[in-house]
Amino acid sequence: MIGGAKKIFLDTNVLVFSTAVRAPLHQTARQAIQEQHVAGAEIWISRQVLREYLATLSRPQTFSNPQPPDILVADVRSFINQFFIAEDSAQVTERLLELLQQFPTGGKQVHDVNIVATMLAYGIPSLLTNNTDDFVRFAGHLTVVPLTTNP
Repeated sequence: MIGGAKKIFLDTNVLVFSTAVRAPLHQTARQAIQEQHVAGAEIWISRQVLREYLATLSRPQTFSNPQPPDILVADVRSFINQFFIAEDSAQVTERLLELLQQFPTGGKQVHDVNIVATMLAYGIPSLLTNNTDDFVRFAGHLTVVPLTTNP
């Protein structure tokens, strides 16, 4: 940690909402990220999150048409400059394999488990997400910070 700063990991949905102006939680996501910056937190994402961001906004969404490649590239370059980036590593893979043995997982859930594995490998205790239900089962390993308290 830098100067004892708190570490928090941003889930892909928070990045998507923060940049998609017509997204339903656009202002909420922007404010949540800003609050973390003001609090002096180390804000982390991973290469996986960057890929998921590109995959999400390069296809139609209920709140957005597919974004052109030049916009998406600029967004990702901005994220790389703005946030700490957790790299995929042998340690992340080992944590992923350990978690897969502890938690029954299949299909797209592997992506969520890999986020948890990345957080554990990098010592990041908190996850800011709008998909809290996806991470409830990992409560013993991390603190889930909901983007919104609305049901």
